[in-house]
Amino acid sequence: MTLVPASGAAAVSPIAPIRASVRGGTLTSVTLTNDDGTSVTGTMAADRTSWTAGQPLGYGNRYTLIAHATSGAGHPVTKTSAFRTLAPGKMTMAYINTAAGYALNPARTYGVGQAIKVHFDEPIPNKAAAERALSVTTVPAQVGGWNWFSDQDVHWRPKVYFTPHTRVTVTAKIYGVQVGPALYGQSDTSVSFRVGEAQISRVNDADKIIRVYRNGVLMRQMPTSMGKGGYIAGANRQKISLWTNSGLHTVVDAEKNITMTSGSFGVPDNSPQSYRVGVPYGVRISMGGEFIHWADWSVWAQGKIDTSHGCLNVSPANSVWFYRFSQPGDIVDVEGTPQRLHAWDSGDWTVNWATWQAGSALR
Repeated sequence: MTLVPASGAAAVSPIAPIRASVRGGTLTSVTLTNDDGTSVTGTMAADRTSWTAGQPLGYGNRYTLIAHATSGAGHPVTKTSAFRTLAPGKMTMAYINTAAGYALNPARTYGVGQAIKVHFDEPIPNKAAAERALSVTTVPAQVGGWNWFSDQDVHWRPKVYFTPHTRVTVTAKIYGVQVGPALYGQSDTSVSFRVGEAQISRVNDADKIIRVYRNGVLMRQMPTSMGKGGYIAGANRQKISLWTNSGLHTVVDAEKNITMTSGSFGVPDNSPQSYRVGVPYGVRISMGGEFIHWADWSVWAQGKIDTSHGCLNVSPANSVWFYRFSQPGDIVDVEGTPQRLHAWDSGDWTVNWATWQAGSALR
């Protein structure tokens, strides 16, 4: 009879196979318990020559595996293995979020451009091991890949926008996986969500009109006043841009009753450019502070000249309509300004596919 692991084994992985097997005989019973007497479930083969544990073990526990069998000659045989599982020096948890860092909500519908971010609460030295433990399943099937943005954040997106109505399941099966010296995954987690209609807005600073499309059909045209351009000095003497970023933005979320302040992006209170204003409706399109939002004060300029600090101002009626229309993961394609959106700023789609693939630890 063979038991795996052998008695006396230490630092056994909690996800390693635990087995009992016999040749020329039959297993009559197998038990696996920890020191508290809690039993671990297992599966007996149909021919009763092998048994396999059916669930992961706990970290840092002592287990006893006892197998009873009848030999080919009909004699009873018993064998015992006592072993210990490894105790991690440190553990890390994986959090499955939108690219902007918001928790993915299974009850919500997301846009065709919704990229996924898995955030680890510890820096990951062995990114390849961590990435192998991550998976994204799409129905219908679509090509996609991972790109590490930092030691703690890895993003996934499809090669092209999701097909509308795709069902997406993201799984981090990291429990028991070693991702660094004495660093192991804390627990597995999984999230599913649904993709809605293809909602893509396009705006060029040349004519200052936001054209909003759903599944390729023009739904609305909204005059806008964008970033007036140039730079000002920040509170810490940093250079603050007043341009709207060009590039493929991803809608973060629609928000109500927003308090917008120049201090949020470093403008000192005594600057002629400082402001504090309440905005009833807005749609955030980057974590750097760009919104498409209500701006009754600039209706006169919308579609004509740029007057904002970087946001896309629209009329009250258009802001309410766009607020109700938008879903996280929709695309807003901005063109015609000299400053480009960064990938880390909800700009996952600004990275070409070859470069995106090169950011995988398994490339």
